[in-house]
Amino acid sequence: MAAISNAFAIITLACILIALIALGITETLVHRWVLRRLPVRVHVNGTRGKTSVVRLIAAGLRAGGKRVCSKTTGSFAAVTGPDGEDYPLHRPNQPNIIEQMRVMRRVVGFRPDVLVMECMALQPHFQALTERQMVRSTHGVITNARADHLDVMGPGAPDVALALAGTVPYGAHLFTAEREYLDTFQMAAEDRGSQLHATSAEDVAAVSDEEMAAFRYAEHAENVALALNVCRALGVERAAALRGMQQLEPEVGATRVQSVDFFGRDIIFVNAFAANDPDSTELIWEKVVDHYGQDRFKLAVVNCRFDRPQRSQQLAEVAGRWTPADHYVLMGTGTLLFARAAVRAGLAPSRMTVAEGLDQHELFETVLEHTEGAALIVGMCNVHGGGAELARQFNNRATRSQPL
Repeated sequence: MAAISNAFAIITLACILIALIALGITETLVHRWVLRRLPVRVHVNGTRGKTSVVRLIAAGLRAGGKRVCSKTTGSFAAVTGPDGEDYPLHRPNQPNIIEQMRVMRRVVGFRPDVLVMECMALQPHFQALTERQMVRSTHGVITNARADHLDVMGPGAPDVALALAGTVPYGAHLFTAEREYLDTFQMAAEDRGSQLHATSAEDVAAVSDEEMAAFRYAEHAENVALALNVCRALGVERAAALRGMQQLEPEVGATRVQSVDFFGRDIIFVNAFAANDPDSTELIWEKVVDHYGQDRFKLAVVNCRFDRPQRSQQLAEVAGRWTPADHYVLMGTGTLLFARAAVRAGLAPSRMTVAEGLDQHELFETVLEHTEGAALIVGMCNVHGGGAELARQFNNRATRSQPL
């Protein structure tokens, strides 16, 4: 009897194994079929600006007559169809890189000439896996390499560059605006038989102030120059591509300056929650303080996340060298880590208010309580975990909203 049971167990396991192998082969064949129907695939990776560059490339190509689909994972994940219509992605669970394959299968029905996808992987091995096994891009893009997500890709910025190099395509084209770690991407491109196209300082300077002023939101000339180079390589002239880019509506979470007259309070609110690396945040902070901070009470609202502890710590460590804020409101989760690091960096505990655990109404009131007279309020660190919701409250009360 025992022998029969063992034999049955072995046969069952063998059947399960055969079924799994057959399923794997079927999925591989289906994905190869999908890839053949997506002739041009642009895979965008990098520390900052991935979502912006995806949107810029897609808009530029669309203005040049290309049939384009794109997928972004920035502030809110969405697929954009050939008509420019956004289709939000519903995620019942945590994001998973398998989502990329599902999206590719779905957009086949649109019959696009070009698919532009934002890389959603963080772990270095998943970044390489996404490129080699899923997207297999014809045109890879790496925006830049900065000190962010160091808990996953660190410990330093050079290690981040190496991790991002995992998405350098094979036998294709690589575009990047990174200059400090350009040699890392050059090495990876040569190793994989791809051609590197570097966006130079001259390319960035060629995007004039007048051209940037025509955008409806705050965009970086570096992102525009990079996207223009990709569009040109795909057969779209600069003038047409730039015109399409300038017509883009602001992304949810884009940095904007909002004037709020709230029961006699003269408030300027800057939504910089999406600029979550210390370098970008410092640039925005210093710019808005220089332009709007004179004779205003300066309040920094820091949205912490317990699952991004290193980001909070990095920001706290450099905040001590910025033009100081008059007060800091710490919201979100894991605020104690920021507070401890900020004190070590020289910020006085009396200038920090911990607002962790408050609902959106209480948080909004707490922020207002810590403003005095005319105020400049800047939200920073993370858009998810409450940042977008707080920005929405100020946006709905704004009498004026403009790009930074």
